[in-house]
Amino acid sequence: MAAPVPGRCGFFVEKKKRFCKMIVARGKVFCGEHATMEGGVSRRIVCPLDPKHTVSQDKLDKHLKKCNSREKPKPVYYVENINAGSADGDDTLRQVSLGELSRSQLESLVEKLKAGVKGLQFDLEDSVLSHPVVQEELNNPKNGDSAHKHLKQQSSILGHLETQGLLGRGRCFIEFGAGRGKLSHWIHEALKTPDLLLTEDDLQMLLVERSSTRFKVDGKHQDPGVQFERLQVDIQHLDLSRVQMLRLKKLPLVGIGKHLCGAATDLALRCLLGAPGPKDGTEPLPKRLKTSEPESADQISESGALPEPGPCADSDPGPGPVLGLAVALCCHHRCEWRHYVGQQFFLQHGLGAEEFSAFCRMSSWATCGLRPTNQKPRPQDTTNQRGDDEEHEPAEEADAVNSFLSSSEREQIGRLCKLLIDAGRLYFLRTRGFDGKLCRYVDTQVTLENILLTAIPSSLS
Repeated sequence: MAAPVPGRCGFFVEKKKRFCKMIVARGKVFCGEHATMEGGVSRRIVCPLDPKHTVSQDKLDKHLKKCNSREKPKPVYYVENINAGSADGDDTLRQVSLGELSRSQLESLVEKLKAGVKGLQFDLEDSVLSHPVVQEELNNPKNGDSAHKHLKQQSSILGHLETQGLLGRGRCFIEFGAGRGKLSHWIHEALKTPDLLLTEDDLQMLLVERSSTRFKVDGKHQDPGVQFERLQVDIQHLDLSRVQMLRLKKLPLVGIGKHLCGAATDLALRCLLGAPGPKDGTEPLPKRLKTSEPESADQISESGALPEPGPCADSDPGPGPVLGLAVALCCHHRCEWRHYVGQQFFLQHGLGAEEFSAFCRMSSWATCGLRPTNQKPRPQDTTNQRGDDEEHEPAEEADAVNSFLSSSEREQIGRLCKLLIDAGRLYFLRTRGFDGKLCRYVDTQVTLENILLTAIPSSLS
């Protein structure tokens, strides 16, 4: 075995059959990464909070007080599981793979599915729109295929917001699962005005993303007439009534999202419109007034006009009223019964948590039905709430169905599963006083997950 290079780490990396090439400090044998191998008084040990880094043993107490992996104080808007839904029955529900089901069980599920979608609108409207503010970037030859696909989706979402009367100043746009914040960026670009003095602080952009994101674009906007704020929090634990920016101006709210994966869509609906059922009296602040409540006359006037922007006259400490939403849906196979807002809809159709779980798994057939069954899916990143991977890989392939269902039949059943799950979301919106609509907002060549959910108050539709 060759000796380590002078000035380099003396740790032998067995996998690479060579010594570590990291530079060491003067008088040391090992680098910081492998310092745990070195003895002595100041021996380094693995940090108990995060095994990815080490710390000197004699400085452990001091390090624990400032370690980046220490538990940090929760922000004021963090209320654990406020949007999660009831956990009743979650512990007893066993997740069954479709591959474990017999043919008769799968056929029974298909029959229940067909009975559940009876009366629902199967043919969704093709409504591919665009917005001129994105056109220049769409024509930029420097953009690759992936960037071009994202721009087409963002342009169509802006077009739908404009068609619904939601794209305008004097309101706050809340982007759920914001990622880099590109959708908010284009909304801001579309609403730029040269007369900033007359419109100062009348446009707010609130970006919600639970993971740490690189190359964020919202930090580049320094316009005096626009407020950008980013919250690094899971939608499951976000209480909008505690967000200071929303409470000060009380601007009307518009929820947006591009490929809000699976359960994140339901969490966003709960967060924006409130969870179904009576509120827990232990909550420190009221969630917010809904447009469906009779006492909220200041939210929507008798004439049906949009509420005036600016501070509300009432004593409600929460944010302003909800004007509507536009959310691109995806990854139904990642939905969860606990978070699902359409539970009541399923129960009314004689369906429950077990059927919902199976339909979620079967929904992946809509985007993989024509894929060869021997093609292995790529690993998913379950740490974020966005569907950044345009392939939208399915949860699993069920070989048991190949014997009695063709590829096209699986694809059709997958689409029915998605339709039924989304129908429950539309039902939830109706109970909250909103008229929801599903449409295909881009071509399938852009993305297979091309369904957009929009909603505005029933009194305005």
